[in-house]
Amino acid sequence: MATVVERFARYSASLRDASLPPEALHAATRCLVDWFAATVPGGVEPPATLLVDAFAEEIDHGKSQLVPSGRKATARAAAFTNGAASHSIEFDDIYRDAIYHPGVVTIPAALALAQSRGLTGSALLRAIIAGYEVGTRIGVAVNPAHYEFWHTTGTVGCFGAAAAAAAALGLDAERTAHALANAGTMAAGLQQAFRADCMGKPMHAGHGAEVGVTTALAAERGVTGALDILEGARGFGAAMSQGVDWETALTGLGSRYNITAMTQKNHAACGHVHAAIDAVLILKQQHKLTVDRIKRITARTYGKALEVAGNTDARTVFEAKFSLPYCLAAAMVVGSVRVDAFSEARLRDPAIHRLMGRVAMEVEPTLDAAFPRQRAAIVEIETTDGERHTHYAPTRKGDPDAPLSDAELNDKARELMAPVLGAAATEDFLASLWRIERAGDLATLVPALSSRRFAGAAE
Repeated sequence: MATVVERFARYSASLRDASLPPEALHAATRCLVDWFAATVPGGVEPPATLLVDAFAEEIDHGKSQLVPSGRKATARAAAFTNGAASHSIEFDDIYRDAIYHPGVVTIPAALALAQSRGLTGSALLRAIIAGYEVGTRIGVAVNPAHYEFWHTTGTVGCFGAAAAAAAALGLDAERTAHALANAGTMAAGLQQAFRADCMGKPMHAGHGAEVGVTTALAAERGVTGALDILEGARGFGAAMSQGVDWETALTGLGSRYNITAMTQKNHAACGHVHAAIDAVLILKQQHKLTVDRIKRITARTYGKALEVAGNTDARTVFEAKFSLPYCLAAAMVVGSVRVDAFSEARLRDPAIHRLMGRVAMEVEPTLDAAFPRQRAAIVEIETTDGERHTHYAPTRKGDPDAPLSDAELNDKARELMAPVLGAAATEDFLASLWRIERAGDLATLVPALSSRRFAGAAE
């Protein structure tokens, strides 16, 4: 009987020539646009800028490109650096049920090999779909138990990246299975890395993307792996989760496309705080609330949100993005929780810090029981004149049941990319991304970016 990775591999390998529904290809294009929206600004900040120096021997060699500089790099260095860049500003996509960011591992792996092997845009989209479909299903299968200690993006992401990389290389099912098997034994990413102000969390994405490229290239040359790595007695499921139902994980493969049910973030912060942010912004608008009228904000949500983002003393950008009190205070003061909410001036804003002290957080049992398939929050705002206003956000703006439109996705991309690339280059680049399915050789996909001045680089 075929193992779980062999069955995933058969599916992944079939996508090279399969007839795919237009909605899946369009969803993959949306994911690519959204990935670049996060990667362009992330690429001019640490750790990406530091990784370029760290990988100096692999930069200006090879055929893959770094974002946003357009500099050449080996496929592995490009996958790692671009993966880390795309997970740095906390604006990357989510597959809600898996507690997983598939784009930051899948797309840099697929793109690096698509460029190094001279693939078309259509082939890139097919590789992306392969990675999303395999990775999201493994993520759902092992969670929520896996998420107690492990960062799904760093662990399960290795499988998603390997599937995408194998598809980009055109590996047959046998070699794809070995790529997935070896990705499993290299999977890592501890949650402790984002319980501290450090660069470990984006490194998880870089590592996952690079593992995918490495194991696929190795499998192409005949390197083998343990094919029962998922369901084996000492395998991924047994070691890193509990009671995994692998048959359910394989259900719908090839007929239901998870990539069409992605969350594209509407706020530049940890996804666990988004529903509460939405509620605050709605209450602020509906009741014309001003900061000076706020006596107390009470946010009731699921337990993992408070465990991950319950920081009450946010002083750095990282701490603020993982602080529910900061994000709700910023929503009231700034009116949005996008890039400006995490500027140095906002981090020192006394109005935000005063309001943080008026934010209370509680676990709501019904919302806790619905996690991870529902990410909801109930927010009550009490005013100084005794009014009480409550809003229940059953989902997050950007979730598949409240998706960003293509136009809203474009607006988000413009906001994030234009400060780095300039308005005109951003428009040209966005237009090329929406046409990616018809693109030929992707080797020069990034020149529109490299021709502009960006932070930390010369013309």
